[in-house]
Amino acid sequence: MEAVVGVIRDNFKKLWDRQSNLEDIVEKFLGEGTFGKVAKCREVATNQEVAIKILKSKYKDAGRDEIQALTEVSKIDADQYCLVKCIDWFRYKSHICIAFEILDKSLDDFMSDRDDRPLDLHEIRTIAWQLLIALQGLKNINLVHGDIKLDNIMLVNQVSEPFRVKLIDFGLAQKTSHIQTGSRMQNLLFRAPEVMLGLPLDERLDMWTVGYVLAMLYAGIYIHPQDSEYNIIRQGLFTHKFFTQTEENSKVVWKLDTPEQHSKKRGERVEEHLDYFSFDDLRDVYYDMTKRDEVEQFIDLLKRMLEVDPNKRISPSEAFEHPFFTMKSPNKTNGVLATETNQMVAAPTNATQKRIKC
Repeated sequence: MEAVVGVIRDNFKKLWDRQSNLEDIVEKFLGEGTFGKVAKCREVATNQEVAIKILKSKYKDAGRDEIQALTEVSKIDADQYCLVKCIDWFRYKSHICIAFEILDKSLDDFMSDRDDRPLDLHEIRTIAWQLLIALQGLKNINLVHGDIKLDNIMLVNQVSEPFRVKLIDFGLAQKTSHIQTGSRMQNLLFRAPEVMLGLPLDERLDMWTVGYVLAMLYAGIYIHPQDSEYNIIRQGLFTHKFFTQTEENSKVVWKLDTPEQHSKKRGERVEEHLDYFSFDDLRDVYYDMTKRDEVEQFIDLLKRMLEVDPNKRISPSEAFEHPFFTMKSPNKTNGVLATETNQMVAAPTNATQKRIKC
């Protein structure tokens, strides 16, 4: 990996020329993750800045999967649906490199820069609206992101367009019909219950993670809601890992293992006492007591996003009509939302479909 990074830094112009007949200059490296590094580059001819994702050679299969997912995304308008725009991709030896539009910073970095101080409700509303638009766009093309978290939500330009965001990183995205029951996906902290329990999976798992992201922006910390129900877990492939089947009043029921039972069953030490927030606890987190009605609406939206049963979980189209938005519609403000609701959530038409090299 270091070798290709050095080549791109010192001789990226030749590397890019062979693939796309473009001249680019590497300005700096923006970050590094499990799959590779991201470089900020500038095209000489147009002076356009791009972000080049350079995948490690051992993750070339993941690179191909991401390109396949981005090809699906190219069928809809990325700007309209708050998704990152892929510009091009190319190979260098065993490395896959993908060029994206340049963005500002992730919500994870943004929150760290403010010492994880919670956002105001109107800021959360603006972000929530856009994430729902992103989910609607993905649903329109039957794509599941599978890795929504603060790191993968980018501010576009916080100075000129406050809290305009885009969803990035489609390395784990899959077509809904291709997801196998029992697939392990999503970051552990954002993992939906149906993933943990080995239940059938679809795009509704992304709604869970969006809800969890919004709860984090509201509370400033990770939260684990205590509200749950057990009746959906009986057919899960991994139910036995967390629950024990017993009989009560001549009926077979599943009961959540105690920490002691789980430790014995799995050989893992489990903490007896956990710090978590219930939805009732979250009501008292917000500092502005004059916003109690908005807080109640937001908590209700969270409840419906973080519904344990995916069959009861709110959909993007239903969420657009939720009172958290309708009580004070987040219409065009500071350039963040430039289109009316019915236009933003419309299904893609032939006019908006386009092919790109990704």
